[in-house]
Amino acid sequence: MVSIHQRIFEDIETRIMAGVWQPGHRIPFEHELVQEYQCSRMTVNKALSALAERGMITRRRKVGSFVASRQIDRTVMDIQDISTEAELAGHDHSYKILRRKIETLDGATAAQLGETTGADILRLHCLHTVDGKPNALERRIIMLSMVPSARTESFASVPPGKWLLDMVPWSKARHVIRAVSADAATARLLETERGKACLTLIRQTWQNSRTVTHVEIIHPGDRFQFAGDFHSTERGIPDQAPRRSSY
Repeated sequence: MVSIHQRIFEDIETRIMAGVWQPGHRIPFEHELVQEYQCSRMTVNKALSALAERGMITRRRKVGSFVASRQIDRTVMDIQDISTEAELAGHDHSYKILRRKIETLDGATAAQLGETTGADILRLHCLHTVDGKPNALERRIIMLSMVPSARTESFASVPPGKWLLDMVPWSKARHVIRAVSADAATARLLETERGKACLTLIRQTWQNSRTVTHVEIIHPGDRFQFAGDFHSTERGIPDQAPRRSSY
């Protein structure tokens, strides 16, 4: 049986994850939650403290609790979307959704993501163009249990990475950068030669140990590079200020 504080936690988490409560939205006061759930103030405080520890809400003394702003600086590489990166560098960016399909997670992919076979997902393929030339092929999976509003989102006006950054909080991310050779389909879309070297960013993000999204972003190797600046800290530990990544 789910405890009351866990139910409060999950109810608030669901509203935040679904985008019902946006960053800055005030969470009901403790006395309001006490009345709604017919429980003690200590139980409510336990749930709110857990949400604050997860980075989902911020608590302000004598003011209340609020949905936290999206965090984009918790990993070695800052999470930014491709369109923003291009625009900041002074380039024109456009994109095209090549595939948008709701599916169920197959066994192999579920094992790769650490998720349950049969879960509903949204699979997206998107081609990004910078200054009129293909720059990135995005292949993304969004877990609909974590982002239910993606089920009806067309991404016609906002690319998937930017939309996720604006809509969905996350608490953990892992990325891998590797070199791959372009297969025939990738080469055709990126307007490069089959077998040509490409750079691939693979990123998975989680919220409370549950996958939000998994994405592979493939760039033509001769048109793209990852770069970062490193600075020594007082303790001698390198502090990285990278310049490229995406949700």
